[in-house]
Amino acid sequence: MILVTGGTGLVGAHLLLHLTEKGENVRATYRNLSTTEKTKSLFKLHQKEVLFQKIDWVKADILDIPSLEIAFENITTVYHCAAHISFDPKEEILLRKVNIEGTANIVNFCIDKKVKKLCYVSSIAALGDLTQNENIITEDTEWNPEIYHSDYAISKYGAEMEVWRGFQEGLGVVIVNPGIILGSTIWDTGSGVIFGKVKNGLSFYTKGQTGHVSVTDVVIAMTQLMESAISGERFTLVAEHFTYEKIIKIIARKTGSKPPKFYVKPWITAIAWRLDWFIATFLGTKRNLSKFAAQSIHTIDWYSNEKIKNTLNFEFQPIEKVVEDIVNLEKK
Repeated sequence: MILVTGGTGLVGAHLLLHLTEKGENVRATYRNLSTTEKTKSLFKLHQKEVLFQKIDWVKADILDIPSLEIAFENITTVYHCAAHISFDPKEEILLRKVNIEGTANIVNFCIDKKVKKLCYVSSIAALGDLTQNENIITEDTEWNPEIYHSDYAISKYGAEMEVWRGFQEGLGVVIVNPGIILGSTIWDTGSGVIFGKVKNGLSFYTKGQTGHVSVTDVVIAMTQLMESAISGERFTLVAEHFTYEKIIKIIARKTGSKPPKFYVKPWITAIAWRLDWFIATFLGTKRNLSKFAAQSIHTIDWYSNEKIKNTLNFEFQPIEKVVEDIVNLEKK
């Protein structure tokens, strides 16, 4: 049986859809029963409600050992998708606890229960840092601990270290490092937030650049890697690179929304994150813009996808087509 942690998140839910379509015997974890409704809505969007009923749902928390004991009964392979995503500096401890300690627990159970193989969903945030003579980030780019990283990036990098520990102890592992994942807007995180803001009339943009990928491509790559003999490798999953300006305007065009008009320069976001810190500190509100986020939306990054393409002869979907498909699916 296959175990999917984080079955109520964007990647986990699409992975469950993909696995059940293939006729796999699947168990998925959830923390709150109400969150499974988002996964159910995804199956309904694809007219696959009958497959949703075939999932063996288990209430479990990756930080709760007794619940994991139940979740791991008769499991042969594991897709670890559960994670905490936040760029709020106030959540540093929670990020490290969930993403690092939680992953350590999953790895330990995989070893103890003699699981054949583990796939861990990391992030491009956990990839290395370019030196002065480099211009594109690959799976082999070294992490520089002296460079400032977001707490989220540190937590995902730390989680990867736990996975590599498992590999050294004999566990079969693969790691995927997706860029910004585009998928159904049912989720109020990640690309779901981007789609929502654009449809509501996002008026500004920046010219920073990063890699984007379809959630469908992510889950297909994951399953192909797990079904292969490959182990002890990580793979960057990025289809195309777009500036934030371009991806926002593509979404606006496909959704029939007004495109943003105002370019926000770096000095403006530098002021904005300081104001955000001041308000959050003295009013106790949640941070909306951290220093790292304010800087990253102006940074131009390039990621190589050659390894996954050469290893699996993998072909990514064009991002503009991905956005169009997302919009058309949710119009049904």
